[in-house]
Amino acid sequence: MKKTTSLLFLLTFLVVAVVLTACAGEQGPPGPAGPAGPAGPAGPAGEVADMSSLTCTECHNDTAIITGKKIPWENSVHGSGAGLAYAGGRDGCAACHSGASFSKMVAEGLTPGTWEGDIADVTHQDCRTCHQIHTTYTGADWALETVAPVEYYAVEGVTYDGGAGNLCANCHQPRRTAGEPDADGNIEVNSTHWGPHLGPQSAVLIGAVGAGIEGNPGSHFSLIEDTCVACHLGENDNHTFTPTVSACQTCHTDLENFDLNGFQTEVAAKLAELEEALLTAGLLIVEDEEVHPVVGFYPAAQAQALWNYLTIVDDGSLGVHNPGYVEQLLDFSLAAFE
Repeated sequence: MKKTTSLLFLLTFLVVAVVLTACAGEQGPPGPAGPAGPAGPAGPAGEVADMSSLTCTECHNDTAIITGKKIPWENSVHGSGAGLAYAGGRDGCAACHSGASFSKMVAEGLTPGTWEGDIADVTHQDCRTCHQIHTTYTGADWALETVAPVEYYAVEGVTYDGGAGNLCANCHQPRRTAGEPDADGNIEVNSTHWGPHLGPQSAVLIGAVGAGIEGNPGSHFSLIEDTCVACHLGENDNHTFTPTVSACQTCHTDLENFDLNGFQTEVAAKLAELEEALLTAGLLIVEDEEVHPVVGFYPAAQAQALWNYLTIVDDGSLGVHNPGYVEQLLDFSLAAFE
């Protein structure tokens, strides 16, 4: 009897369980998480990182390798942003006046006279303008963007090959020439901005920019390795690019200033004499305390004298870049007004 009762009870329990299971709804959402358990024991200490294996530290370290160049650069004419503000966004000027545009031009193997690229990324000239920054993430990134010889785009058949100074010559070259006389023996001055442009220094060095005189490279080109870079950066990588007497003393051991044997004084005097002759003849005019060419047709010798005046002024070295050539240009130009 007891056995039968137990069996009935078990069967009843199973039936009730099945019924209850069939009637159960969907599972509800989980309840809130309980409190976190105690922290486990700390693991073993890891190895100290070997920072010397990171190539970035070749440049980004606790030395002044970057800031020592950055501060002088910001105080230079190139780094001040004046060139960008003046012409960085102009189609025909951006290749040299915008740092990013210059890098694009070099990458495309073009020249300032042929580059017609995108000027959307106009930037001031900075480290990336001249150096291959963050391409290898090593010290090799200080390599120059290019040191390839520069074929002038305005002076046909002339190439500048001055070592590391080739980087500079990409922009510091003439944008135009004086032109040839017409059938009447005149040369047209067709703009108040007529002249080789503001940066003809490399062409003065090799004697390839003046008018009426066939020039030759000066000793500062032929005898100095890396030309512009050797003199304007000197031994201490002077990133203001302002030449120093100490840089010149490598060759001119007794030099005390740039006016060696009074040569700059002589050039300045002849340049002032030529300016006066050009003003008197009406080829130059003073406006807002600056002199500008006067548009017109002029006898070839006088127009060439104007060109040579503008070349020497824009070169800015008072003859230092190529003393013999500059002296020839001045003497030829003054003779046009005798």
